[in-house]
Amino acid sequence: MFKIKTQSFGLDISDKFLRIIKLEKKGDNLILKSFGKTEIPIGVVERGEIKKIEKLANIIKRSLRKINGERIRTKYVTLSLPEEKSFLDVLRIPILDDKEIKKTIKFEIENYIPLGIEQVYFDFEKIKTEKTSKKYQEVLIAAAPKKIVDPYLQTLKKAGLKPLALEIECLSTVRALIERNVKVDPLLIIDIGEDKTSFIIFFEGSLRFTSTIPISSQTLTKAISKNLKIELKEAEDIKLKEGIIGKKKIFDAMIPCLTDLTEQIKSHLAYYHSHSKENGKSKKLEKILICGSGAKLKGLVNFLSSNLKIEVEIGNPWVNILEEDVKEVPKLPFIKSLGYTTALGLALKEYYD
Repeated sequence: MFKIKTQSFGLDISDKFLRIIKLEKKGDNLILKSFGKTEIPIGVVERGEIKKIEKLANIIKRSLRKINGERIRTKYVTLSLPEEKSFLDVLRIPILDDKEIKKTIKFEIENYIPLGIEQVYFDFEKIKTEKTSKKYQEVLIAAAPKKIVDPYLQTLKKAGLKPLALEIECLSTVRALIERNVKVDPLLIIDIGEDKTSFIIFFEGSLRFTSTIPISSQTLTKAISKNLKIELKEAEDIKLKEGIIGKKKIFDAMIPCLTDLTEQIKSHLAYYHSHSKENGKSKKLEKILICGSGAKLKGLVNFLSSNLKIEVEIGNPWVNILEEDVKEVPKLPFIKSLGYTTALGLALKEYYD
């Protein structure tokens, strides 16, 4: 990776939408300068892989021309990479300087990913914890296949943009939701997107585990559409209006998917407890944060909390941007901003590093 002292904007690309966020420093605070969301036609991006570079580049250029707020003049962008195509893990290694850490990771990484070192781009970040050891340190490694990343780079070039940084989307989500310099207990973050749901386990100051499943906000819409024999657009409108707490037939249509989601969450909680033990015990995970466009489903927080017996709340993607007494930006209301969580985290990167 390289660092350039310049302004950039966050660009989050999924299979169905791209989202843009531009922040700007104002005194000690950050303010939202520009934002936008554009639908991506089916077949342009499939499961995180770009299939039509030229078409996606044109969509990006069109999105920048129609941006809400101030025109974006910078060509530099911090771009998300698909989580389901990437690899993250935590390594425990001897105390080394950065140069030696990189050498060690090159030697070790093939034990953690199913690809050769020459087939991936990778980077690492040292994990800072309260527990210090004179014998070892922990580093978070992130790797993404070159065959996945290169089309993203080609797309940016055709769109007339330059990559300031590329980042696996879950890292940006964590940056947006976890308040900086504040100690937090172990958390499970659930990002419910239009085409997938991501699980992120965060404790001891770092992302520790991540995975994705195909259950999504769109899955619920399709379930309503199928059960009520209506078009997807109408099903989406009904879902947003009724949620889980509305008409029984809407809830009944969604309950198999919601039950599946709940079981998946339980499985990830079990994984956390089995992999975070110290002296035979793991620190209890007492809270779940949900974000993403699917988090705004009426009644979802109470449904999950009741079934999991754990506190569930909607994450605040503005926690590291707005002042404490300001809860949302009028131009981008809180409920809508949940879908911009990753984009907000991307835009925050230049102010963190």
